[in-house]
Amino acid sequence: MCGRFTLTAAPDAIAVALGLPASPSLHPRYNIAPTQAAAIVRAGADGATRRLDLAQWGLIPSWAKEPGIGVRLINARAETLAEKPAFRKALRERRCLVPADGFIEWVPQGRLKQPYWITLQDRTVFAFAGLWESWKPTPDSAPVESFTIITTDANEALRKIHTRMPVLLPPEAHHAWLDPQQRDPEVVLPWLTPCAWAGLSIQPVSRRVNNARNDDRECLEPSVQ
Repeated sequence: MCGRFTLTAAPDAIAVALGLPASPSLHPRYNIAPTQAAAIVRAGADGATRRLDLAQWGLIPSWAKEPGIGVRLINARAETLAEKPAFRKALRERRCLVPADGFIEWVPQGRLKQPYWITLQDRTVFAFAGLWESWKPTPDSAPVESFTIITTDANEALRKIHTRMPVLLPPEAHHAWLDPQQRDPEVVLPWLTPCAWAGLSIQPVSRRVNNARNDDRECLEPSVQ
């Protein structure tokens, strides 16, 4: 699964990595947690340009009776996207990129859990494959936009920490994933595989990251093992 992630890069680097027309107004995030607002990238109204918006992490399906379901839908398994009622329509119509430069996984150590920060070896920005939804508690309410991060089997580098990992889409897949004209799941599903296009760095970091209220540089301080 993916329960925390980071986006600490400079806005210019985010714009270049995600093909945005301008640098976004974002501040560094060291410990993005479920239910919090985070950046997502979607196709613009013309279908060609890209736009960055903030959405709540934890997908709330349009048919949901209450927003609490989002806490259970922070991740979506790639293997069952096309079958699950919460995800199958979004897979066809509401795909997004989730900018990140790392994610956190934990390994039990006695009664405690040691967090690890997983990044690309060069620490550059990448994109998770995501889905988004718009939900209204009442017909007259303002919509709540939310998203989920798609996961797949862990690759060999990560398997010692967790059996699952988020899908890191390679840059050459970004256009196809965002294309609003592409509504055939069979065309985009082959991209949802374990990351094999770049090496990963796995670094133990401070247990300060375990508390979702903490969101500062100290969360990612290296931990001596």
